[in-house]
Amino acid sequence: MDFIATLAAHREVIERLAPLAPQLDALVDRLQACLAGGGKVLWLGNGGSAADCQHLAAELVVRYKANRRALASLALTTDTSVLTAHSNDFGFETVFARQLEALARPGDVVMALSTSGTSPNVLAAAETARRLGVYCVGWTGAGGGRLAGIADETLRAPSDVTARIQEAHMLIGHWLCEALEARFAA
Repeated sequence: MDFIATLAAHREVIERLAPLAPQLDALVDRLQACLAGGGKVLWLGNGGSAADCQHLAAELVVRYKANRRALASLALTTDTSVLTAHSNDFGFETVFARQLEALARPGDVVMALSTSGTSPNVLAAAETARRLGVYCVGWTGAGGGRLAGIADETLRAPSDVTARIQEAHMLIGHWLCEALEARFAA
């Protein structure tokens, strides 16, 4: 595939995100209430989605564009001691669920990224969030997978191509960071 074709495919997916605007506006309200009330945003996912989680958590803790107070956000994909100890002792399927048991409280928001919506460890985390009474947002591709049936709400990138889904997720994530930053700027 040449670059122009890839750019056209990217543009098509990004333009098809527009119907998510009301859902994203409501999600910003929820995130603002979470953070203003002393809660935190917990991010989880695998592979490229894990990297996106780490990136977006950092944007909230440090800053996106403007200086403002730090916002409580944590990527559950970054602590190699926890990830490897749990995976060795219990397996990889519950690596995020276990961290939610330790860290998540009602009032927090879990951001569960799975382009397919079928990653076993992300599904287990979403089920744990539900059991703990923690709001869970699934970030998926067009199909939603099983995650769409477990999460409290699902942000579906309108594609079945992993790269295009991840590009859409990052645009959504950056917009959320920018919107939150505007609300917390002082």
